[in-house]
Amino acid sequence: MKKITKAAAAQPIECPKAPTSITINLIALSISLLAVVWLREYGQDLAVRTTSLVVACVALALPIIVLEWLFLKPYRNPSAGLDFRRRNHSLRRTAVKLLGFYLAVGSVAFVYWLFPEYHGSFYDNYFAVVRAILPWWLLLAIPYFYLIDGAMLRPRDAYWQLGSLLLGNRKEVSGRAVGQLYLGWLVKLFFLPLMFVYMGNNLNTLLNFDFARLFGSFKAVFDFTFNFLFYIDLLFVTVGYVCTLRLFDSHIRTAEPSFLGWGVALISYQPFWSMFSGTYLKYDQGPAWGFWFWNTPLMYGIWGTLILLLIAIYVWASIPFGIRFSNLTHRGILTNGPYRFTKHPAYISKNLSWWMISMPFMVSASGSEALRHSMLLLLVNFVYFMRARTEERHLSWDPDYVAYARYIEARGLFAFIGRWIPVLKFGRGRLFNVAGESPSATDLPPESGSAYKPAAS
Repeated sequence: MKKITKAAAAQPIECPKAPTSITINLIALSISLLAVVWLREYGQDLAVRTTSLVVACVALALPIIVLEWLFLKPYRNPSAGLDFRRRNHSLRRTAVKLLGFYLAVGSVAFVYWLFPEYHGSFYDNYFAVVRAILPWWLLLAIPYFYLIDGAMLRPRDAYWQLGSLLLGNRKEVSGRAVGQLYLGWLVKLFFLPLMFVYMGNNLNTLLNFDFARLFGSFKAVFDFTFNFLFYIDLLFVTVGYVCTLRLFDSHIRTAEPSFLGWGVALISYQPFWSMFSGTYLKYDQGPAWGFWFWNTPLMYGIWGTLILLLIAIYVWASIPFGIRFSNLTHRGILTNGPYRFTKHPAYISKNLSWWMISMPFMVSASGSEALRHSMLLLLVNFVYFMRARTEERHLSWDPDYVAYARYIEARGLFAFIGRWIPVLKFGRGRLFNVAGESPSATDLPPESGSAYKPAAS
């Protein structure tokens, strides 16, 4: 890595501009929440069906798309790779892309058919929506691919390469580009149904909640707020996994290429979490926080409020994504909202909330058990620490992220940690800054052949 010169060090450290707008996302959130109010009052026929989920998601996604189109013009971003003045349309090239697209969708359908995980009733609502929307989606893909193909600066994208591979043309096919395409679809096929079902459960609670319970009971206030905050988070998350479109510069640019990155991410979600945590990381074996403070209402209220504040920070970290949320992918570098203060606000607040909810240092019968449970929770925290490091390594090919990491390292809320423990500073292309060098905003992406170079798509 290049050494930072004195002239470069003297330059003011600036934070790159975010690709999203907090104001636009909050306006869209307000519209979506008004849709939930409407569903409660007038849409009960919809509320018992999966249509209510679609209404809530569309009420968030559509305002963001329209307002960003009008004010941010994401199609003009260099990362979109579009120029609508080109009009370089090709029916043949579009047909090859559609062939690749349909093959990718068919591969996802095959995975759902193959694995028993997707044969239970848990995902019924998700598959009901997919069956209703899929025919229209596949049909609308035809004009969409034709429109985008004519404007793309690099029209022979991963879909074209996958279609060409299927037609027997291997000369112009990049195995890495096709692999990245499938990794992106793997992210979507795993996370979208899971988040959709979770969001449906939280939405159903909101639609049927008796607000009269809120008066005179902090427990009811806590339960409602807890569910409401996670509903907002899941709403942005679900919409993010759906809206991966180059036209809005919300497409997947790269997917996490390492097994370690995938491993530490997937272990945090069902069904892998139940399989692993019950055997190795079961830290919450005992009553949760409410049991200990039930007879002291003041402490019950204070402790519960602190938990809700941490969860609110966690949800605040989801709002800047807009339609771009996705695990294990690069879809733009967020620098607004809580990301202005630290790189991983969601992970920090979530892990702190678990300490306050489970209280492993108190719920055990003996000191040794309390120590053991606390150490198990520290291991869970370590999983998220490794998620953060693998995400940074993945994003580090992007000069915008290097500049952002440099800004946070100098002005971030926890910048002192890097000064105390230099190995934890950001190191481009590495999990740990073993060389002890600071990142430079002028650093270029890794050389050709590196796993972190952007895919040609």
